[in-house]
Amino acid sequence: MAFKYSPHTLKKIETIFQQLNYIVRYEKGRFNSGFCVLEDKRVVVVNKFFDVEARINTLIEILNQIEIDVSGLDDKNLKFYKELTKSDDTQMALELPSE
Repeated sequence: MAFKYSPHTLKKIETIFQQLNYIVRYEKGRFNSGFCVLEDKRVVVVNKFFDVEARINTLIEILNQIEIDVSGLDDKNLKFYKELTKSDDTQMALELPSE
């Protein structure tokens, strides 16, 4: 999926987290990976110094790492979620060395 790295796209991804009952916060901290996920509290903390592109990439990475019950997503966000995760899987496949 080709999408623009814009504040609008970031807001759409944040809406997915809201519908999954996760809280997204932007704070400063010593994150080795640029983010922290508090599973028990369903809180995602992202480095506040990241630009929009880095925030989007980080949130997509988190979506691929956490267990998600997609039944909480409306149809529009479910479609967007599938496109995000599909494009990320495709990108990862392109980056893997062929044997």
